[in-house]
Amino acid sequence: MALFLGAEAMLFAGLISAFQIVKNGVTGGLWPPPGQPRLPVLETAINTSALMASGVVLFLAWKAFKADGAMAAKGKLLATIVLGGFFVLFQGWEWVQLLGQGLTIRSSQMGGFFYLMVGTHALHAVGALYGLIVAYRRLLEGNLTREVFATVALFWYFVVGVWPVLYWQVYL
Repeated sequence: MALFLGAEAMLFAGLISAFQIVKNGVTGGLWPPPGQPRLPVLETAINTSALMASGVVLFLAWKAFKADGAMAAKGKLLATIVLGGFFVLFQGWEWVQLLGQGLTIRSSQMGGFFYLMVGTHALHAVGALYGLIVAYRRLLEGNLTREVFATVALFWYFVVGVWPVLYWQVYL
């Protein structure tokens, strides 16, 4: 998982670099381009806080799992899934709103980069959320191992850690 996440970090670094090169090369420094909607900075900040909270709660679930066993982590792991699910659903709702305002992958370079970068993160978030759900089911069945929990947690921490960088680069 660490090797995979190292490669994924390079993917996001490349996306962010390309975005910055294009954004900084815009004539007159007009970003976002005229005629494109402004991104919902405040609403996404609230959603970002839910994602950050999910990382904290997952850490608490891991500590409880190691110290007191599976059932001690049950509620915290479920809370992590709920917060992560909220984040993914809210991002989907945001996309629908922005599409309705005319921001599409073809409407501008901003639209193309927005959907590429945020969409790539969304795919990671959905994959990691699925991993959390599998871990939760295994926890309920009594066969969640430390190794599986740690692997899924590492993936989720990656998703949580990459998002503030994307938020800062794309939204602010």
